[in-house]
Amino acid sequence: MTEPVLSVRDLRVEFESRRGVLRAIDGVSFEIARGEVLGVVGESGAGKSVTGAAVIGLIDPPGRIAGGEIRLSGLRIDNVPAEELRRIRGKRIGMIFQDPLTSLNPLYRIGDQLTETIRTHLDLAAPAARKRAIDLLAEVGIPAPEKRIDAYPHEFSGGMRQRVVIALAICAEPELIIADEPTTALDVSVQAQIITLIKRLGRDHGTAVMLVTHDMGVIAETCDRVAVMYSGRIAEIGPVRDVVQEPLHPYAKGLMGAIPTLAGDAPRLTQIRGAMPRLSAIPPGCAFHPRCDFAFERCRIERPEPLAHSAQQVACHLFDAGSTEHAA
Repeated sequence: MTEPVLSVRDLRVEFESRRGVLRAIDGVSFEIARGEVLGVVGESGAGKSVTGAAVIGLIDPPGRIAGGEIRLSGLRIDNVPAEELRRIRGKRIGMIFQDPLTSLNPLYRIGDQLTETIRTHLDLAAPAARKRAIDLLAEVGIPAPEKRIDAYPHEFSGGMRQRVVIALAICAEPELIIADEPTTALDVSVQAQIITLIKRLGRDHGTAVMLVTHDMGVIAETCDRVAVMYSGRIAEIGPVRDVVQEPLHPYAKGLMGAIPTLAGDAPRLTQIRGAMPRLSAIPPGCAFHPRCDFAFERCRIERPEPLAHSAQQVACHLFDAGSTEHAA
């Protein structure tokens, strides 16, 4: 079996606070294969972005990786020295942030930022690095790249700036790209273009992509598999078609039921009552049980572990064959 590009096993991330230790990520495990796009979805506070930050090594104090392991093509990277991780970040792992304005320095031309990153990670002279920067801008759809390379970030639209950020992320041909809600700040038409671009990059370059988003439409259009996160844990993971059309976990069902359909035949959209719990008040057992219409006593006292069910894995007691309340 081919080794995955990214392998995360039992990842735990904690933050020190005046209220004690808060566990933001609690036992998360998943893999991403070469050329695969894994979507990570859930409400705000589910732990999506923290998971991505942990993978790329951007958890700053008072946060820390408290357990588990992260492997990139077999190499464990969660415990490497900071300088070695800095060399991995950018060259072997690229990052696309939500707001391109925070990723680009407004005082430097686009070309300067691209060529600096290219020369940091690749052994290229300045003329070769500039040519590669122009080629990258063309690849991500920037018109007249030989002219626009000397423009400043404020001279680009939001969609064009995000394309530049994608060019920065792929400039060293990384094995993995982490895209943290890359379409949230863009209008719908530009979102579709960025989604198509990310899919093409994964296909053409064989790059593994971890796509963090709250938009199930983006997941359905872009991803091969999806992980539904809730309160720092994965509630369900599986192929996109299966999770979207036949979600198993009550939380995943609620997310799918809240999406309006073009047919408009549903009398009312599903509403998940309550809200995501604070890190200082995560309930025992299944963290979702206070909001779940199917919860029973076991859910309130025992944390469910992921169980294989067809092509999916679901962390829910309803699918435990040993439970008297298990689902059909």
